[in-house]
Amino acid sequence: MFMTPDEVADMTGYVRPKDQLKWLQAERFGYLIGADGKPKVLRQVVVARLGGIAERKGPELRLG
Repeated sequence: MFMTPDEVADMTGYVRPKDQLKWLQAERFGYLIGADGKPKVLRQVVVARLGGIAERKGPELRLG
């Protein structure tokens, strides 16, 4: 659902959440700020923005 903190850092090129937020705003990526102060970015938004097709996750079968 959401990108990992490492993925957000890789995408933005910044480790500090404050710098990541500036980059996300400048590039017009939607995000939410979590209680930890870090940006939360939906994986599907990034995939769609980069021209890919977001995978639909099917139901998971859990046995026993």
